Amino acid sequence: MNEVSGKHVVVTGSSRGIGAAAVRLFAEAGARVTLMARSADPIEEIAGEIGESACAHTCDVADFAAVRGAMDAAVSQFGPVDILVNNAGAIEPIAHLGTIDPEAWGAVIDINLKGVFHCARTVLPAMLDRRSGTIVNVSSGAAIHPLEGWSTYCASKAGAKMLTRCMDLEVREHGVRVLGLSPGTVATQMQREIKASGINPVSQLAWEDHIPAQWAARALLWMCSSDADAFLGDDVSLRDPAVRARVGIGSRPPRHGQP
Repeated sequence: MNEVSGKHVVVTGSSRGIGAAAVRLFAEAGARVTLMARSADPIEEIAGEIGESACAHTCDVADFAAVRGAMDAAVSQFGPVDILVNNAGAIEPIAHLGTIDPEAWGAVIDINLKGVFHCARTVLPAMLDRRSGTIVNVSSGAAIHPLEGWSTYCASKAGAKMLTRCMDLEVREHGVRVLGLSPGTVATQMQREIKASGINPVSQLAWEDHIPAQWAARALLWMCSSDADAFLGDDVSLRDPAVRARVGIGSRPPRHGQP
């Protein structure tokens, strides 16, 4: 786990949930962390809590120019990016294909798929030059399992999963590690949105069935170590008891308060 000490880690979507938990954990492990999200106040507050080893840059991952500008600013402050965690994601609108707004459907593709490409495309040239680096894309079981009302989320996550495989195919022999994390259902704001939709069985899950964001963060930290090299080019599933054991988390989620 100490393989991240001194490294520069960029986490997108770090204003809350998995991203916020991840930057705190990476910082505790000795990394310099850059928080990126569309909302400035939350990431600036978290960066202030962490201290000098953290910086915050607002960025819409759907906008390549914005990504490039934020990454350039982060590199100027903390040096080359050693680890990129593509965590930014959206699920709404949750709706049936016959009624969903086309622009809203496309906006999720822009974040969940194009956003992964934009961030990876920005950091990869320098990683390839150094023959070193790790990119972790936060995936989902929805990448391989269709769900009612989730057409844009499932399609975007399936695309991101294939993008992980393509990246790995191109860069592994050049020293860059690429893999994905499928965390299962996590107790975050996204689960509140899913619950409110009332569509498909996931919305019917009890809050205590979801794992805490800190478990996903611990998995992300572990994935940046050589112990996770067997999963390069693939998604690591936190539903797998063997993976949970290697990460060092429990077999059942603790009970949470209601959202």
